[in-house]
Amino acid sequence: MHTILKSFTALAITATLTAGAFAQATVQTTTTTTNTAGTISEFSPDTIVIRSESAPEPIRYAYSKTTTYVDETGAPVTMETVKSGLPVTVYYTKVGDQLVANRVVVRKTTVTTPSAPAVIEKKTTTTTTEQRK
Repeated sequence: MHTILKSFTALAITATLTAGAFAQATVQTTTTTTNTAGTISEFSPDTIVIRSESAPEPIRYAYSKTTTYVDETGAPVTMETVKSGLPVTVYYTKVGDQLVANRVVVRKTTVTTPSAPAVIEKKTTTTTTEQRK
């Protein structure tokens, strides 16, 4: 009986160790999305180049078919809308050495029109009085 108990204990320990060896390992991956605001200086079939308000050098982003283009309200815009000179915010992730755009938010352009010179109208009235003696 004592031999059976030892065999049963050894079998239970072996089964526990074997089950642990086949357990799946859990891998946690963290993806950080960052954004940059600036103006598009170049837009090619696979790259967006942004002149950032905070970086002295232009920043180059790759994009793909899964990159979304929206306006400030979140409404989709067509890729044809995206062109050089537009203010945008690019949301991107870093994949290896490459910055990959996930979402491009096209901001409204603010157009300042030169105002016409101010016209100041002055009315001058001169009154001449004579004194009679």
